[in-house]
Amino acid sequence: MLLFDPLLSSDIYRYIWDGRVQAAGINPYRYFPADETLAFLRDGTIFPHINRADMAVTIYPPVAQFFFLLVTRLGESVTVMRLALLGCEAVTVTLIMLLLRRTNRPVTRVVGYLWHPLPLWEIANNGHVDALMVALMMLGLWIALTGRALLGAVVIAFSILVKPYVAPVLAGIWRPWDFKMPLVVIAVIALCYLPYLSVGSGVLGFLTQGYLTEQGISAGNDLWLLSLWRIVFGEHQGDVVAYVVLAALVLMFKGQSVARSLDRSVVCRLADINMLLLIALLLLSPNYPWYFLVITPFAALCGLAPTWVVSIGALLLSEQLDWDFYIPRMVTKSILFGSLLLALAVPAFRNRMQRMPDEGSSR
Repeated sequence: MLLFDPLLSSDIYRYIWDGRVQAAGINPYRYFPADETLAFLRDGTIFPHINRADMAVTIYPPVAQFFFLLVTRLGESVTVMRLALLGCEAVTVTLIMLLLRRTNRPVTRVVGYLWHPLPLWEIANNGHVDALMVALMMLGLWIALTGRALLGAVVIAFSILVKPYVAPVLAGIWRPWDFKMPLVVIAVIALCYLPYLSVGSGVLGFLTQGYLTEQGISAGNDLWLLSLWRIVFGEHQGDVVAYVVLAALVLMFKGQSVARSLDRSVVCRLADINMLLLIALLLLSPNYPWYFLVITPFAALCGLAPTWVVSIGALLLSEQLDWDFYIPRMVTKSILFGSLLLALAVPAFRNRMQRMPDEGSSR
């Protein structure tokens, strides 16, 4: 995969650009790449491939920015960046093996990750920074599940500052009424943003300046469950706000359930975190396949059918394969998330049917 340029995404060029801008002593959240102020940094290799160069400042949070700066000091090329991200993946693979040993499962289950097509394309070829997010998430989980929950939360906070959608993982290591962990996470986030606060609220980057609108989240068009609701009942004023509130409540309820669980074994907590991430992905219903990299380590660790279905089915969202030309996105998302719901429902139904005879005999 390293022998040819990224095929399905151009995001890696923005990573290299952000590192270059920081090395020049400029806040990456201040100017979009095509701004004349940054004209002296342009070249013929990286700059022409940057997406949204004339309209968007960077969207990536501080820990991702630290990583871009560090890697580009070694070399400002696609190959160097991808090698660094493959190094992150090596950390992920190592931690999967350590967790498999800790749960007394065969270490050979790691092939469930190593042979998985999603990280193969989205990390080795496209070079997505989600590889760093997953590595930090796995490291934080390993630290927390070996008895150092607060330190694990710090590392997971770093992971959130690469891509925020990993945040539900914290529920898997938190205990109710433990106020230290939330305070530590907030402090870590504040300290990491501190070097970039010269732009004020602009530190949130393109996320609040257009990304939510561009991805159909602000209007609700690409939130799959809301789209289904609108097909049946029509669009109503305020339905996006209602959906976001309801989705947040669902995640909070599930997170509280996980945190309050009496079974604190590593196997149970990994399964609970797996389920939390599946629910978050269902509610968020991302438009791009690399968002599903967060779930791929659990294919090896837990081996649940819903994880396999959603992580492999995510490849349906690859825009450059021209699925949208032949099949509307709503259809591909319905195949993906409908399959996820089916994979969740079948085992639950089977378990229910198996319990019924036992309940009858006990009566």
